[in-house]
Amino acid sequence: MKTLWQHCHVATMAQGAYSIIEDAAIVTSGAHIEWVGPRSELPSGDFAAVNDLNGAWVTPGLIDCHTHTVFGGNRSDEFEKRLQGVSYAEIAASGGGIASTVRATRVASEEQLFASAARRLKSLMRDGVTSVEIKSGYGLDLANEGKMLRVARRLGAELPISVRTTCLAAHALPPEYKDRADDYIDHICAEMLPALAAEGLVDAVDAFCEYLAFSPEQVERVFITAQKLGLPVKLHAEQLSSLHGSSLAARYQALSADHLEFMDEDDAIAMAKSGTVAVLLPGAFYFLRETQLPPMEALRKHGVKIAIASDLNPGTSPALSVRLMLNMACTCFRMTPEEALAGATIHAATALGMADTHGSIEAGKVADFVAWQIDRPADLSYWLGGDLEKRVVRHGVETSL
Repeated sequence: MKTLWQHCHVATMAQGAYSIIEDAAIVTSGAHIEWVGPRSELPSGDFAAVNDLNGAWVTPGLIDCHTHTVFGGNRSDEFEKRLQGVSYAEIAASGGGIASTVRATRVASEEQLFASAARRLKSLMRDGVTSVEIKSGYGLDLANEGKMLRVARRLGAELPISVRTTCLAAHALPPEYKDRADDYIDHICAEMLPALAAEGLVDAVDAFCEYLAFSPEQVERVFITAQKLGLPVKLHAEQLSSLHGSSLAARYQALSADHLEFMDEDDAIAMAKSGTVAVLLPGAFYFLRETQLPPMEALRKHGVKIAIASDLNPGTSPALSVRLMLNMACTCFRMTPEEALAGATIHAATALGMADTHGSIEAGKVADFVAWQIDRPADLSYWLGGDLEKRVVRHGVETSL
């Protein structure tokens, strides 16, 4: 069944640029795009439905390629305490920080986790997100990491959004492994990853390479295990210090290295050679009031693809809007609106291994797009918050929440 979408302008985002088509038309066949181009060149044919988009600007559906959407509890109290002068170290010493989220996630049922995550995910969807990555990492044992990943799979099955799952068991040291980081890495490699992969719950494997988390040597052991299981890898790297985790990720042909405030030019060169995407997370940068900027010029100079994501999580980026992240990328990291939109579409798709099917409006790709009632594509980075008028199409079908 073919459907015509017309009376619009299209920013296809092919090749990481707006690639604008004025007075455009899009033909979809089932879940895929069959044709896109100027309306004056529209091939003749019979259409089961014709949709007038009323002069909208059409972009690919937004892709949030780094989130921690599934978690238990709430840490707004810690946010309030920090603003009252209590240090993060003091909060952590009293049982707060990631440890509090781990406790809350472990005691929550799958139904409770699904309900809370669905609310957060619907906020992203109302903002134009049609694909999302969801990480585990707050269970830190086999049963609870599996619980989180099953919830993520269920979200993708029951909501009109594509979900990619990432196992982030190497996120932090669980309390039962206090001062035994190597033993915990052994457990991840020997038991957790093989079991979770065998259950079909894992699309990619991530780790947190940082002085307060895991060393490059420990992360490499996780990467080797993922490689043996045929799973691609990603990495939280260079957020707080320079351990050259991004170069390590590049050596293993990682889909992405994320955060990257403290990476250097050698890291950028390594990532460019491997095709590893730089995923920048301006929400965490803003929320933590950081001052160390990612090396934007080095990334541009060496042609590293730059993605933007929400990093939705309870501790450092409780962000429910990818459009707000686009603005922060422009204002905090000095990206252009075109770079930011590419970062939440085609480059985000590449960071999830989905670029062959998602991230741009091209014939043969999945028909995920948003028709925005805006004056120009830059408006998506320009407006702060609010609910921009839009029509969201996923798999060729208009959706609503």
